Amino acid sequence: MKESKSILLVTTMDTKGEEAHFLEICLQEAGINVIIIDAGIMGSSSRPVTISREDVALAAGSTLSDVQALGHEGKALGMMISGAVKYAMRFYREGKIRGIIGLGGSMGTTLGSTVMRAFPIGFPKVLISTMASRNTRPFVGTSDILMLHSVCDLAGLNRITKKILRNGAMAMAGMVNNPDPKPVSDKPLILLSTLGTTEACAFQVRERLGRNGREVVTFHTVGSGGEAMERMIREEKTTAVVDLSLHEIADHSFGGDYDAGPDRGLSAIQNKVPTILVPGNIDFLVSGPFEQTRQRFPDRRLHSHNAAITVVRTEPAEIQKLAIAIAGICNQAEGPLCILIPMGGFSAFDSENGPLHDPLGPTIFNDTLKKYLKSDISVNSMPYHINNPEFAIAIVDQLERLLN
Repeated sequence: MKESKSILLVTTMDTKGEEAHFLEICLQEAGINVIIIDAGIMGSSSRPVTISREDVALAAGSTLSDVQALGHEGKALGMMISGAVKYAMRFYREGKIRGIIGLGGSMGTTLGSTVMRAFPIGFPKVLISTMASRNTRPFVGTSDILMLHSVCDLAGLNRITKKILRNGAMAMAGMVNNPDPKPVSDKPLILLSTLGTTEACAFQVRERLGRNGREVVTFHTVGSGGEAMERMIREEKTTAVVDLSLHEIADHSFGGDYDAGPDRGLSAIQNKVPTILVPGNIDFLVSGPFEQTRQRFPDRRLHSHNAAITVVRTEPAEIQKLAIAIAGICNQAEGPLCILIPMGGFSAFDSENGPLHDPLGPTIFNDTLKKYLKSDISVNSMPYHINNPEFAIAIVDQLERLLN
């Protein structure tokens, strides 16, 4: 088998040796060589591996006996993950692997997903896990990991685990045996954030930028989406950013579910990427089912978006705080930046016929922002709702002026 058709299997051979060996056989039958990194801690491997657990511990700056002596499974796993990442990235840099696969329960999933997140978007990643039917954000993060639910525990080979493991192996084989032949686009890259409540605007922006010869990548601002956009700004050659949906900043500040962390909005500013900033969707916080949300946010204006999602209207004091926070982000800008404020409303919910409309919200945001914003930063307050076609036209026109 050609080395160029090798994939990396990261696992703990003391607890998953039998299952890993079955995966290896399935991949070899598909014409793919397997490089195994064993990051097990306490037991031993009954089968040969490429990188032993002793090697992994040494790569982490320790010895296996010292890792075992830590007496804390989380700390020990953290050491082994550190060593596994170093070996995995070495294989990647040397061009020896074309994909990575892992399997396990909570510990194996933590191991495999952490190593996988070190790889760039587009590099094939498959993780067979007992945790795949739960909240997978802690594992997937901003990566493109394909998680396959194992249904039953990965504890021995049986009629179920064999089917699942083989399906995972064939998914990896399909990606490795059929790489994308298309060259990477050389069009200028524009990153756009949105949510369903501003999609009418986002659609118009995408269409117009596409006609102008730009390539647009859109991010769904559900927390992980904003984090992924921030990461892509740092890692890709980004021409410009249209940040149309800033409610993740509101959720981070006031306890909403779509929290993208404290660094949301900073990557474009810090990397001097030309940016159009729009306070889209700051009229609400995102929460869970209605009754649960009513208990979390008593005496607030609520709207049940669906059975799983309820939105909470942001109050005037919260709008003020958001304006101050966004001004603080923008005041760090050294590259081209323009803020466009839709005075007719921030989202589909915040419209004349919407369930959470507050005509004073945009005025409060506009006045507060200008009070705390540096005088040399451009702010355009426009008499449109965010989803009006005229506002989308204004966004694209302003972006083209920034780029030219």
